[in-house]
Amino acid sequence: MNLTDEDLASIQEVRTLLHQATRAQKIFSQFSQEKVNAICQAMADAGVEASERLAKMAQKETGYGIWQDKVLKNIFGSKTVNERYRDMKTVGILSEDPEHKIIDMAVPVGVIAGLIPSTNPTSSVFYKSIISVKSGNAIVISPHPKAKECTLEAIKVVSEAAYKAGAPAGLISGITIPTLAGTDELMRHDETKLILATGGGAMVHAAYSSGTPALGVGPGNGPAYIEKSADVAQAVKRIMDSETFDNGTICASEQSIIVEEANKDAVRRELENQGGYFLTSDEIGKLSKFILRADGTMNPQIVGKSIKQLADLADIDVPAGTRVLIARDSEENIGPDDPYSREKLTPILAYFEVDDCNAAAALTTKLLLNEGAGHTAILHSENQKLIRQYASLVPASRVLVNTPGALGGIGATTDLNPALTLGCGAIGGSATSDNISPMNLMNLKRVAVGMRELKDIKADSSVSQTHSIESSGDLDHEQLVEELVRQVLAQIK
Repeated sequence: MNLTDEDLASIQEVRTLLHQATRAQKIFSQFSQEKVNAICQAMADAGVEASERLAKMAQKETGYGIWQDKVLKNIFGSKTVNERYRDMKTVGILSEDPEHKIIDMAVPVGVIAGLIPSTNPTSSVFYKSIISVKSGNAIVISPHPKAKECTLEAIKVVSEAAYKAGAPAGLISGITIPTLAGTDELMRHDETKLILATGGGAMVHAAYSSGTPALGVGPGNGPAYIEKSADVAQAVKRIMDSETFDNGTICASEQSIIVEEANKDAVRRELENQGGYFLTSDEIGKLSKFILRADGTMNPQIVGKSIKQLADLADIDVPAGTRVLIARDSEENIGPDDPYSREKLTPILAYFEVDDCNAAAALTTKLLLNEGAGHTAILHSENQKLIRQYASLVPASRVLVNTPGALGGIGATTDLNPALTLGCGAIGGSATSDNISPMNLMNLKRVAVGMRELKDIKADSSVSQTHSIESSGDLDHEQLVEELVRQVLAQIK
């Protein structure tokens, strides 16, 4: 790798920040639960206070989304996250099991590397900083270059709030010269104990390939299945609310709609009534040229853009009042080269028709295995038996029922753990399927008291083996004794 002066400066900065964070975390690890909670509260309060200013900064710098919705995301990433975990015990003894004489104790991992996406640059700083500090850790944050200024300002907000509340200097920091070389150094350095990565597939792969333990989250591509028992108007409203929230920049937002033959006419009417515009074949072709880049990755030009911006980009005319662009698609098209069956993070939805629930589950599986395996699926239904059937069939860590995908997946409209990092499980190449919480950022030390002696184990084994041998009826008494001795000795060895 040929390193520029900027790369070298970034690498040196990373090493300095990690040294400071390591020292700060050692001091912080001795803080009481009450002191940790007070620091997290101060960070959350500061996040709320700065939520509008930072939302406007993020929208202006990245060009993604709607600043008013980013205000809500900032409040979610600070206030909502802190309130959910405020009473969670994360210091010292977490639990005791008197019957089995086991004690669980919390052990912070140390210094966390927080990789921040450009789609949620300020809210992710609040969220990752709060859950890291809550679990007793320090965090060094790597901003996305496209969102550098707003991310660094968010880091300043929470780090200053934490310091004023009594946290040691250096507990929360960020790279001011973000380069690939610097981020690579952050991920691979010995003082980094865990990587918390949210972003594109290449970045997450790099995190898992770094040699440092990582919790990484790749793309979402959530299909929304409107089953025939669903309240169609309400289902469409939820999908529209989700897809237009911050112009679809949350990874759990719907990327396609699946309907049945039995309700397709009602769904299509309702989509049009609520601002969905079905693209013509010609328009589908025009827009498709801008969804993916030449290397097959999502085109940043479309991410978080308004309908007008998308229409102007593709040179298409859409009716006034259009909220979402809808492209009819077919199962045969699904694949890496079909942009509509991929994650889009903008108000564009693919549209599919199937015969029944089994076909919908098969289509959902094909879509998620194409992109977004293990992430999220959305279902609108009133049939409780079918809900369980569908959930058991699809490869998603979150199956959200009768709720907007974007807000349900992160735990805003559901009671899932509030999170802006959503694990995809083994099928998605992730180390966890959880909505990442403070409990994912600590180790558990278990204190276990002896309950049996070796003679007890031998006795139990001897009784079991004797019963097994005697029940065979094939050996005489002398042979039984010899066989018993042989098996007991084998157990001891």
